[in-house]
Amino acid sequence: MEITYASSSASAGMDITYASPSAGDLLRSSTAASGSTMPTPRTIKIIPLQHPDTSSYGTPGGFGNNYSSSSLWPNSWISRYRGKIKRMTFIDWIEMFLPCCRWIRTYRWREYFQVDLMAGTTVGIMLVPQAMSYAKLAGLEPIYGLYSGFVPIFIYAIFGSSRQLAIGPVALVSLLVSNVLSGIAESSDALYTELAILLALMVGILECIMGLLRLGWLIRFISHSVISGFTTASAVVIALSQAKYFLGYDIDRSSKIVPVIKSIIAGSDEFSWPPFVMGSTILAIIQTMKFLGKSRKHLRFLRAMGPLTAVVLGTTFVKIYHPSSITLVGDIPQGLPSFSIPKSFQYAKSLISTAVLITGVAILESVGIAKALAAKNGYELDSNQELFGLGVANIFGSFFSAYPTTGSFSRSAVNHESGAKTGLSGIISGTIMCCALLFLTPLFEYIPQCALAAIVISAVITLVDYEEAIFLWRVDKKDFLLWTITTTTTLFLGIEIGVLVGVGVSLAFVIHESANPHIAVLGRLPGTTVYRNIQQYPEAYTYNGIVIVRIDAPIYFANISYIKDRLREYEVVGDKSTKRGPEVERIYFVILELAPVTYIDASAVQALKDLHQEYKSRDIQVE
Repeated sequence: MEITYASSSASAGMDITYASPSAGDLLRSSTAASGSTMPTPRTIKIIPLQHPDTSSYGTPGGFGNNYSSSSLWPNSWISRYRGKIKRMTFIDWIEMFLPCCRWIRTYRWREYFQVDLMAGTTVGIMLVPQAMSYAKLAGLEPIYGLYSGFVPIFIYAIFGSSRQLAIGPVALVSLLVSNVLSGIAESSDALYTELAILLALMVGILECIMGLLRLGWLIRFISHSVISGFTTASAVVIALSQAKYFLGYDIDRSSKIVPVIKSIIAGSDEFSWPPFVMGSTILAIIQTMKFLGKSRKHLRFLRAMGPLTAVVLGTTFVKIYHPSSITLVGDIPQGLPSFSIPKSFQYAKSLISTAVLITGVAILESVGIAKALAAKNGYELDSNQELFGLGVANIFGSFFSAYPTTGSFSRSAVNHESGAKTGLSGIISGTIMCCALLFLTPLFEYIPQCALAAIVISAVITLVDYEEAIFLWRVDKKDFLLWTITTTTTLFLGIEIGVLVGVGVSLAFVIHESANPHIAVLGRLPGTTVYRNIQQYPEAYTYNGIVIVRIDAPIYFANISYIKDRLREYEVVGDKSTKRGPEVERIYFVILELAPVTYIDASAVQALKDLHQEYKSRDIQVE
């Protein structure tokens, strides 16, 4: 039997017989079992492997042109992009700029319309009270929450690629808006509202730029532990900020937990029972309806009806008993928002960091939710195109008095569970918001503030991800440490510092893992020719005088020093596995298994050449 094997160190046509120490035992045992004669050893025909020209190693463009992908990827990326453009038809171009055409062309009215109508109506009923609640959280009048749940929904239905994502005001973005704007202007000033609308324009432009330049991948460097820790801490801060509507007295507005708690304790002598009892009762009702809606399929509609129920119960109680100690929403303008260009551009520089942070939240939450929903409903979604759709929705929204909006986890989940098939469900939700602005705003005047606060607290309770912390503790202590650092710094030092610290530590972990790659010493599994990591397979054995090392990462300038140090360590210290073969005083062979290595840069090549010369000077052969 002849086996062809490629090698650069042998002449063509040369027959060599290789036999491992255990090969004879295996052959003898099989011969004894079968009763046949000893088979002849296998011959291996060795032919030379044609390597690229190595004369250019170490010269500019030499190694890089032959082995490094760094000089090739721009050309390959451009060629792939050109090929994709050539394959696109006229319909593909239309669908790229107007993603809504994808579901409009294939819409099945008899099959889809009823479920889209039901889902859109459910989300619309849920959105109206939530929008007013989140506007109050952002420090704005409730009407701006309604505006933010109107125009952006219609624009997103045209330019957004997700068919189930429900966009509008959300708690986390509202907190970010309140946190940055409270340091610039009072919430009662007109400037405060102008800056919130300007922020929507800036967020929209930034999202569009990132979508067009396909930069959504940048957010991949933020660990899920950072996201979970940040949302958990933010949820606690949001819930505490709504305590003033339950307690009946004002508390300091802050994104740090300590000043808020101090303010709550300091004003405890002004505590009022009526708003506390009403708010707690409404919160208990909402949570009960949410639990029943999740646990029982036939009561699924109760989950979306919770906020509306809170508003109806609170308004009915106020209309009947007229309690003086419960503050109300007050007068809300009736009618649709008028077109206006955002103002106060002189403050744009101070809003850039918040715009970047809100864009990051949009990518992490909205795009993540949209991709998950797309996978569940069987269609593909381009995250960069989704980001562009969110940006266009925010830009158009800013021209109609909307503050920054993004995808809502709770409303998107309700939309999906209600059976939404296309973006028509979003258009129906926007139509319900339009009707609320035209006809229902006089009724909103009597909504208790504590009812809106209960809606916000109910929404953010689900953001407290303690289960993630327990999971991380069991699986990866390093990720748990990252979660703890992000949560703690966000709670005690503020949102911006918490995010910066979390992202910084996350990147530090990434850099550390890249600069200290996994390296394994391989041993042979008994009775086989298979070599595995001796740490994972204790039964594997090694040979005296030989070290086989596998490098499980690309080799480049940042980690080559670590790799060289580990190789020297294995040479001097050795391993603790079972040894076979004759006893020797030192290492004679170092074998590098580089199959997992996908990339080697020029610095690493030079370092490996130096290492090879070092081994050669000490009479150690490297393979």
